[in-house]
Amino acid sequence: MQHSQTHLRSRPIAVGQLRAFEAVARHLNFRAASEEMALTQSAVSRQIQALEDDVGVGLFHRHTRAVELTSAGAVLLRALTPALERIDSAVRQLRQSTGRKSVALTTFASFASMWLIPRLEAFQRDNPDMDIRIDASDAPVDLDISDLDLALRYGPAASMPSHAQRLFGEQMTPVASPWLLKDGPTLKTPQDLAQFALIEAGDARDRHLDWLSWRRWLDQQDVPKLQPRRWMYFNYAHQMVQAALSGQGLVLARLPMIAESLATGDLVEVLPHLRLDSPMAYWLIVGPRSAERAEVQAFCQWLQEQASQTRQAIGDVPDPDTVDSMD
Repeated sequence: MQHSQTHLRSRPIAVGQLRAFEAVARHLNFRAASEEMALTQSAVSRQIQALEDDVGVGLFHRHTRAVELTSAGAVLLRALTPALERIDSAVRQLRQSTGRKSVALTTFASFASMWLIPRLEAFQRDNPDMDIRIDASDAPVDLDISDLDLALRYGPAASMPSHAQRLFGEQMTPVASPWLLKDGPTLKTPQDLAQFALIEAGDARDRHLDWLSWRRWLDQQDVPKLQPRRWMYFNYAHQMVQAALSGQGLVLARLPMIAESLATGDLVEVLPHLRLDSPMAYWLIVGPRSAERAEVQAFCQWLQEQASQTRQAIGDVPDPDTVDSMD
């Protein structure tokens, strides 16, 4: 009997048992796990019992109305979760490789709507056989295990991984619709801002985001106590710029995000000689498993070309210490 048990516990674990364990551990509910796996609850219970027999230790405490992991179950779950994620990601990539070419990326919503999406039409026209998927989210993503190929991120150099490629930096500059200025009060000095509504992010006065705030800009211009006609607060940069485009006030904008609007004349810099440097920059991060795919390389090359145009438009000169190559 002892020999039989030893042999049982040394053989490989069935994948179906591991899938059942992960589902039950995630839901802490046999019924929910069985519904997810399209199995009967008794079938899932048998899978878990077989797994516990194989490893030789209980993985769950079974109560009348609840299920909880044992300490052994928690150890197994920590090892199993990333392994299953890697397997699922590899399978998705294999499926994609047999069909259409595709590139999946993550970036924050304002950057997607204000910088990336307006440029995508030209790329898709030149690459009609390639699908682009955008996940607009600020949430951190592990490109080692996700099904995303690359990330476009915003932050200081110190917060980026060593292989991140700098696209461009930024400055903050006051901008407005020309229609607001046409028949409005004179605006030639920082003091003149008191006659207008000022638009900014609702969280810009958070100490981690104070470089985005009007108050920081006003401090730099030696008018720290200036009060505008009114304040307007929004959650996202694209909302703030839209309010400025519609003539509702002035926004302290991130220059790379509004370069196109300045070029077309939809927005104008009201005090162009008073731009304020930001410690932030925009970065391209490529997942290690995607870096060798031809379609990912083509998309990254296109991104760098678009970034070069933005750098020229805003007069951005990268610090050589923060970028691998210069234009």
